[in-house]
Amino acid sequence: MPAKALRSFIVRPVPPFRLDLTAWALRRRPRNVIDRWDGLTYRRVISIGGEPVEVAVRQSGSSAEPRLIVNTTPSLTRAADRRQIRSSLDRLLGLRVDLAGWYRLAAPERFRGVKPPRFPTLFEALINAFACQQLSLEVGLELLNRLAARRGARIHAGDVDHYGFPTPASLAAARPAQLRVLGFSGQKVRAINDLSRAIARGQLDIEELRGEADEVQLRARLLELRGVGRWTLEYVLLRGLGRLDVIPGDDVGAQNKLAAWLGRRRPLDYDDVHQLAERYYPYAGLVYFHLLLDGLEQRGVL
Repeated sequence: MPAKALRSFIVRPVPPFRLDLTAWALRRRPRNVIDRWDGLTYRRVISIGGEPVEVAVRQSGSSAEPRLIVNTTPSLTRAADRRQIRSSLDRLLGLRVDLAGWYRLAAPERFRGVKPPRFPTLFEALINAFACQQLSLEVGLELLNRLAARRGARIHAGDVDHYGFPTPASLAAARPAQLRVLGFSGQKVRAINDLSRAIARGQLDIEELRGEADEVQLRARLLELRGVGRWTLEYVLLRGLGRLDVIPGDDVGAQNKLAAWLGRRRPLDYDDVHQLAERYYPYAGLVYFHLLLDGLEQRGVL
């Protein structure tokens, strides 16, 4: 008997959980065509078996007793495909992260229920970092939007196209000039090409780094990649590997927001950020996400 096609299923995150705050911590700015939020539903195109699937998530129940209803288009027949969707959502929305220690340490009332989001793959985390290097977040996200529209999987819904994040094979097939015309610098193009081609050709298994227990070795292996410096390293550790003890100390936006948050008159530098974040160890990364949401709230986005 063939497996029944399922369009929806239920996921129960570790409480407390708020989908709205977590979706904003993931998407960062309103103009993000990959991670979408309409005030009720989080949506993303995810590649399953090489085919694009539109995933829609909405929350039912309170932050203390959260229940997520997940819908997919098209419907999924294979249990393995549903498990892949769940795994991606676990990372994207931090569904299994238990922050009881953070709430005991910091006792935050604002933004209670936000979970630390991660990109579903280290490849995506690295490409995001490359795009945003030495640029404002708005400009970096615009580059990523263009990249998704040109090289990502596509689902047509009504009169609108929705795009997934490009695969290593898709970016490996792009000529340097095709990336340059999107606005990427020559240095970023070389970093994207090197990484994408090494993964697509089977020369690099970037996901195996998730199992690297040696902290020194993990950092060294990431720093060996073209285009990875200190800021990119810490960005990937936090947003790619979910290392909540890490805060990107070279992030100028985070430096300015942290200074304003603490009422500091002089600008902060890398050492200042890490010194101030020590009081929140091992949850310095949560400070980063709270500062991001604070900035969005000031913009009137939340």
